[in-house]
Amino acid sequence: MRKDVANEIKMKKEVELLNKSELARRLGCDRRTVNRYLGDQTVETSDREYASILEEYKGTVIEKVDNYGATAMAIFKFIQTKGYAGGYLTVNNFVKLHKNDETHKATIRFETSPGLQAQVDWKEKVTMISQSGQALEVNIFLIVLGYSRLKFIKLTSNRSQKTLFECMFEAFRYFQGIPKEILFDNMKTVVDRNASTFKNVSLNKTFKAFSHDSGFEPITCRPFRPKTKGKVESLAKLVDRLIVYNGEFETFESLENIVAQFNEDINNEISQGTGERPFERFKKEQEYLNPLPSMDCILSYFHHEKEYKVTQESMVNYKGKKYSVPTRFIGRYLTIEEIEDELSFYYTGDLIVCHTRSEKFLNYKIDHAREILKSEAFAHLPNEAIDEFIENNLKNMDIFLS
Repeated sequence: MRKDVANEIKMKKEVELLNKSELARRLGCDRRTVNRYLGDQTVETSDREYASILEEYKGTVIEKVDNYGATAMAIFKFIQTKGYAGGYLTVNNFVKLHKNDETHKATIRFETSPGLQAQVDWKEKVTMISQSGQALEVNIFLIVLGYSRLKFIKLTSNRSQKTLFECMFEAFRYFQGIPKEILFDNMKTVVDRNASTFKNVSLNKTFKAFSHDSGFEPITCRPFRPKTKGKVESLAKLVDRLIVYNGEFETFESLENIVAQFNEDINNEISQGTGERPFERFKKEQEYLNPLPSMDCILSYFHHEKEYKVTQESMVNYKGKKYSVPTRFIGRYLTIEEIEDELSFYYTGDLIVCHTRSEKFLNYKIDHAREILKSEAFAHLPNEAIDEFIENNLKNMDIFLS
């Protein structure tokens, strides 16, 4: 019996790639030999042995592997408590066959149609060395369109959800459109891990809302299918070329510029997967992308006005200077709008005070100064005495009163 022929045919059956002439050529046998083994049911004998022993428990085994990633030994011990009388090797071999079947299915090469899919990943914790010898740990966001292989990469200091949203926002603007599907790893910024099982994934609520507002369907990678994201993983290897820029940059910002130029360079190189330059192939894909939604809506997921906490002195620190606000806002958070030399301070969207931008360290409104003094050491003094103190003392200090 030609076991090599039988095994090869069995594997090809599993992935449904049968070409009798090609199999015969590769295995060095006659095409009629391949035909005979295709019709020989003894090829499946070992599978039937596992099935006959595990028939009653197959559903449990597959559930524990697929949904929870359980090991063969853990499953063996578990089904023993349910009455399984077979050996561990039978369970282990069945689990291996099941995982191999999933992996074989994943390795069948497929091409996506224009505008259908993009893939996302991170190149994490990349150490780059500056000209001064400082080690800089950075992350690189990666996204690639499935059809054209057009890529967008961005340097980041972290991998938070807001950073992910910002990177995707910039990628959408770079593509001037959005693919219908985007494929992700089961990263915590995308997946609600508390509500997810090994195979049944629940999306993070904020991310789900972001994908809905952006107009794409998020897809998470299935277990045992590392090659599903092959295009973006190939890009991760491509990013290793950035190592040559060690010692060639001074700051994070200058490294950002290097990465941006590198992005343009790789999109002008011929892709091994398509034999075309991504920029050229993208011309065929761009019209199939979904149109950009309201970018203000997407921007709201990561861009928020900076908030400033009011100190116990009823002051707000802004660009190295302090500005007074009414004492009732002590401990609150305010936002500041700067237009030319005018600073407007807001609480929950309501304007509470305006200051003129100053080079003085302390900047008081006279009403605020009076209120601040009266609330503390000068509480026992009448308003006239407090005003006299302000006139005779504060004006002689590095203080601006208005």
